[in-house]
Amino acid sequence: MHISQSARTPHASSPEPDLRHHGDVEVRGMGAELTDLAVNVRSGTPPEWLRERIAESLGTLAAYPDGRAARRAVAARHGLPEERVLLTAGAAEAFVLLARALPVRRAVVVHPQFTEPEAALRDAGHAVERVVLDPEDGFRLDPRAVPGDADLVVVGNPTNPTSVLHPASALARLARPGRILVVDEAFMDAVPGERESLASRTDLPGLVVLRSLTKTWGLAGLRVGYVLAAPDTVATLERAQPLWPVSSPALVAAEACSAPRAVAESSLAAHVTAADRAHLLARLAEFPELTVQGPAAGPFVLVRLPGAAAVRSRLRGLGFAVRRGDTFPGLGPDYLRLAVRDRATSDRFATALRTALDDLGGRATGADGPGGAVRGKAADGPAADAGAATGPGPDLAEAPAAR
Repeated sequence: MHISQSARTPHASSPEPDLRHHGDVEVRGMGAELTDLAVNVRSGTPPEWLRERIAESLGTLAAYPDGRAARRAVAARHGLPEERVLLTAGAAEAFVLLARALPVRRAVVVHPQFTEPEAALRDAGHAVERVVLDPEDGFRLDPRAVPGDADLVVVGNPTNPTSVLHPASALARLARPGRILVVDEAFMDAVPGERESLASRTDLPGLVVLRSLTKTWGLAGLRVGYVLAAPDTVATLERAQPLWPVSSPALVAAEACSAPRAVAESSLAAHVTAADRAHLLARLAEFPELTVQGPAAGPFVLVRLPGAAAVRSRLRGLGFAVRRGDTFPGLGPDYLRLAVRDRATSDRFATALRTALDDLGGRATGADGPGGAVRGKAADGPAADAGAATGPGPDLAEAPAAR
């Protein structure tokens, strides 16, 4: 396993990735007409019962938001005391709070992963070091690669964009007194059984777990998430928040999505997603030109395809938006991320991909991929654990937003 720690400044031959580029850019404007495989929000959401709950809350807009009920519901959902919960305007706000409110001497971000944590740290004036995981080792985390004196470590699980699910035991080895360990679990509710989650752990010093309701429940426009951490950390972050940071409709959504019925629905959706992912991987296995990184555990797959930028552009002409991969540190222009959709959509995408590759001829030809993946073959087929894909391509617009 090869894991490298990057320098604080990029190598001269490697342009610095655009940390503020996110998947929603792919489907803005004219892109809104495309079939969206670029944004990792579950299709067909939010469900009707959740829409109704949110709509009912509009009658309370004259009153200031009261987050007590939502906080109790989230705490109960994870078996934690309320003082270990902080509601936020999405996980993105939590990254900003962590960067601005906590004293940090040496910040380390494990890549490839969602780029907002590093962007928030840099915006707050912190120097950020990168531990870049190796594709030849399947982007797996070796805790020994993280500098021992790092007092802030950020890692995703399952990781966007690689879809790798790190063992909870490996993550726990990163926790130590004097260090804040931030684990971004924005996609954990899309993993059957939420295995490897640290959300309910209270024995690990400095642990901060971030959750989002965006992906499973289709609430990207509402902005709601939460932090799970020790009471003193929660209090520090809460003091850095503005008054009433989470709207009343968002608080209602947080309470509703934390109820037992909703948790059961989310669990069922995770199993459906795993089966749909297995189908997508089976279709991708038909293409010797590409390499699927894996095994994958998230609602997306990462693929490596030489000439991916041209393929991505041609796919847009055929009605599909996919996520470029070159904006993630540790990846490059030959990577694409593909959101998992229903089987009919994956079948249509496979047809479009074949057309794109045929149209481009030799300009997008196969090459042996990294050792941690399998060319033309899904890395782990069973429905419970199937693959991830990211996608490079030319810039369309500059704006932060969805993962």
